[in-house]
Amino acid sequence: MSDMRHQVDYLVLGSGIAGLSFAVQAARHGSVALLAKRSRSESNTAYAQGGIAAVFGPQDSFDQHIHDTLVAGGGLCREEAVRVTVTEGPTRVRELIELGAEFTRDASPFGYHLTREGGHSQRRVVHAADLTGMEVERTLLGAAAAAGVQFFEDHHAIELILASKLGASSERVVGAYALDTRSGHVHSFVAKAVVLATGGAGKVYLYTTNPDVATGDGLAMAHRAGAAVANLEFIQFHPTCLYHPEAKNFLISEALRGEGGILRNKAGEAFMERYDSRKELAPRDVVARSIDSELKRRGDDSAFLDMTHLGKAFLVEHFPHIYTTCLAFGFDMAVAAIPVVPAAHYVCGGVCTDLQARTTLPGLLAAGEVACTGVHGANRLASNSLLEGLVFGHRAADTARGIAAESPRPPPVPDWDPGGAVPPDEGVIVKQNWDEIRHLMWNYVGIVRTDKRLARAQRRLDNLAGEIQEYYWGYLVDRDMLELRNLAEVARLIVACAQERKESRGLHYTLSWTGDVPPRDTVLVRGRPAPSAWPR
Repeated sequence: MSDMRHQVDYLVLGSGIAGLSFAVQAARHGSVALLAKRSRSESNTAYAQGGIAAVFGPQDSFDQHIHDTLVAGGGLCREEAVRVTVTEGPTRVRELIELGAEFTRDASPFGYHLTREGGHSQRRVVHAADLTGMEVERTLLGAAAAAGVQFFEDHHAIELILASKLGASSERVVGAYALDTRSGHVHSFVAKAVVLATGGAGKVYLYTTNPDVATGDGLAMAHRAGAAVANLEFIQFHPTCLYHPEAKNFLISEALRGEGGILRNKAGEAFMERYDSRKELAPRDVVARSIDSELKRRGDDSAFLDMTHLGKAFLVEHFPHIYTTCLAFGFDMAVAAIPVVPAAHYVCGGVCTDLQARTTLPGLLAAGEVACTGVHGANRLASNSLLEGLVFGHRAADTARGIAAESPRPPPVPDWDPGGAVPPDEGVIVKQNWDEIRHLMWNYVGIVRTDKRLARAQRRLDNLAGEIQEYYWGYLVDRDMLELRNLAEVARLIVACAQERKESRGLHYTLSWTGDVPPRDTVLVRGRPAPSAWPR
């Protein structure tokens, strides 16, 4: 077998909590190859500050956690998926602890500190200080390596391989082509089951809390292969991200507003009371919409969070990390207000899956942020994201074992054919289109939408997609080109889903709303509306 051809039982794309949870379990029953497009530790999971929501407190119950999730989800959660996630969560968290995860401890009978976040009726968030994701990532990477998972770092998946493209009658996914970004060679990976765990797509927006890897690759590849996707209009925005060209994804915690921080516009006016009687303490989506409205009204680049009235001693004691980080970027929050903007944070929709993590394509599973299980509905409850990745990563491993046992021998997979493509020589086209997509998505498909803005975005994205496709077929693939192509595809899917939803619900807020309609999912197959993937 060529060095550029690899055959395994299980292929995983993505090295966050969902992909690693799958890999650790699946490695007990077969060979596992895991592709990470940069280093294995670079994922959205590693940047998660909050924690994992799970029922451990003496006053808590599964029913309360389920209720809180359904309320947050705005009538679109799939209750069966929520129940599975909530009831299996504590077991999955205990397994993490058994693998060596060091969460913050206390003197309670449970032994670990439980914090509480917005939307939760009880303390139920297990955490490792404010760096939970990093601890989870460390633990699972160690467990995966010990289990014999084979890591392919700097391998960027290009396209899923369908049996139908190899002469078979089935639409079965049998592997993926991936670019080794260090050598420039394209490898083929063939597997009995393929798992998408590629995370989110925050980089489709100008401002995001996500790392650079979050370009929606799995979403785009699955859609191109013909898998159903749903509810991509529901993009969760965090209200306050530090506004500085070098601070790409530094969050300014909601706790600052909780301690008395005041949001001001560039003229120094406190503006929140114009939008909501709860002012700075309004829910996250309300604060994000209010800042967005103020920026559009005035044409300002950012709002400002004023903490100066609280004094330096208080700020250094309560927010040492935020204080020192802001200082490193030239902002002394004890002396001047911090510039902030809302930022794209989490994609609540994704590739449609059932409760066993199966997509609508045979042989293809999905778990974590790339998937749409129905758990989050129209708005994700805080700290349910790591939980969902844990639960469905584990469920996907059980499913994949069954698929592998029944899997037919895959047809021979040819080497990647670049055709007449030549080395790229116009990088400016990639940069220009990348910047244009992120700006137009921020301005036209952001926190507040209208039918006109969505139509403008659609027209421009359709033009850009044509340019990008021409470039893709004309030049040899590189990482920047692959990410741009996927980013453009995901942007068009977000717009298409948003145009399908004729109401304001959850995270989709439109000024063109004409009235209430029954809850429904916005499902697309090959860019066209399709029947809902789940019974309601």
